[in-house]
Amino acid sequence: MQSVTGSQDLLDELLESAGGVLGPDYTRYRNHCYRVFNFASAFTGGSGESSGKLAIASFFHDYGIWAEGTFDYLLPSQKLAALFLREKGLDGWRDEINETIGWHHKITPYKANPSWIVEPFRKADWIDITGGMLRFRLPDGFVSDVMDAFPFEGFHNMLAKLMLDRLKTNPFNPLPMMRL
Repeated sequence: MQSVTGSQDLLDELLESAGGVLGPDYTRYRNHCYRVFNFASAFTGGSGESSGKLAIASFFHDYGIWAEGTFDYLLPSQKLAALFLREKGLDGWRDEINETIGWHHKITPYKANPSWIVEPFRKADWIDITGGMLRFRLPDGFVSDVMDAFPFEGFHNMLAKLMLDRLKTNPFNPLPMMRL
């Protein structure tokens, strides 16, 4: 399974630079990022600026879990993405990437800016987090091919453990990233 070449290179670079932060979860997170990237690319057509935005959002959307050591990771992930965008001279993408990260666990469709990558990304993450039970009309074969190319490697088990740990300390807010 191949991603859009330039954006795949960018996603590879971001992931490789974070190998030390991700530690033993590197492959789990890498594969999650690639699954989400491929699903979102299928929704957007995966070309041009949207592909670069998807690569950046794919890397940063959950990265705060590791970089900041928290399961309440949306704001830390947004801040890290904004810093990266500023460093790369991509400030014009900041609002769209910020919204993409902030709303990627939204339960209902995102409608505020329909031309942005937020809704395709949200659907892509839901496909992944449900193990393909939700597909949002992506072809079954495509979803299966992506999941075969980038196996879960215990990603969902890791998330379940993080949620249970959070439940012990925050029983009334075990999933702080969820949005209506």
